[in-house]
Amino acid sequence: MANPFSLEGKNAWITGASYGIGFNIAKAFVGAGIKTIIFNDINEAALERGLANYKEAGIENVKGYVCDVTDENAVKALVEKIHKEVGQIDILVNNAGIIKRIPMHEMKRQEFQQVIDVDLVAPYIVSAAVLPEMMERREGKIINICSMMSELGRETVSAYAAAKGGLKMLTRNICSEYGGYNIQCNGIGPGYIATPQTAPLREIQPDGSRHPFDKFICAKTPAGRWLDPSELGGPAVFLASHASDAVNGHILYVDGGILAYIGKQP
Repeated sequence: MANPFSLEGKNAWITGASYGIGFNIAKAFVGAGIKTIIFNDINEAALERGLANYKEAGIENVKGYVCDVTDENAVKALVEKIHKEVGQIDILVNNAGIIKRIPMHEMKRQEFQQVIDVDLVAPYIVSAAVLPEMMERREGKIINICSMMSELGRETVSAYAAAKGGLKMLTRNICSEYGGYNIQCNGIGPGYIATPQTAPLREIQPDGSRHPFDKFICAKTPAGRWLDPSELGGPAVFLASHASDAVNGHILYVDGGILAYIGKQP
């Protein structure tokens, strides 16, 4: 194989890839020669914002759809539509997700359930919808966007940690159940990423000091910094390409070394 990292001729569906991590993975896939990027978002307004982002980035080989990935019937209908309008789905990235930072004793059951539905049930629904065609072709790649909370707990994120821990095990079980069909299912566990959403946590304070959370994260990360969203692109290309054909059921933590580090002695 001339270039095992090439994605030429492949179609990739990245859920919730209007911006952020999913969008940066899409850009990396384009750089690796992907044929078509497929993405969905929850409503028309979000979809249009996403299409504008792709246009601004100069990405033309993109198809966007409105779809709620927690709706099983809507997902099945979209998979059929993608097959008709684009072709086979070679790569699936389960990226869509939410987080609610609420102390568990104050969290309503409905709030807990919503996080579980989006972060765990939806990847099950979407994966189950694309698996039959991958099984028929005896080839496919599924990448689940996990989290450091797949391994660690932290205050106020009980639902998120439960969902991402479950997603880690769903990843391993898809590997176990469908590896014989030459389908690889792996996960990426991002560390703390410098995005517009986390910008307030990195702002210099009025007294000239760094934000306490910024200092905490940098002290806990051997790299000593927040990660750039683009740094998830290489690992995603690896897991989407033939270079990872012997890698299955693995969670690749792209965290600057946090999970390997106990921290400095006070």
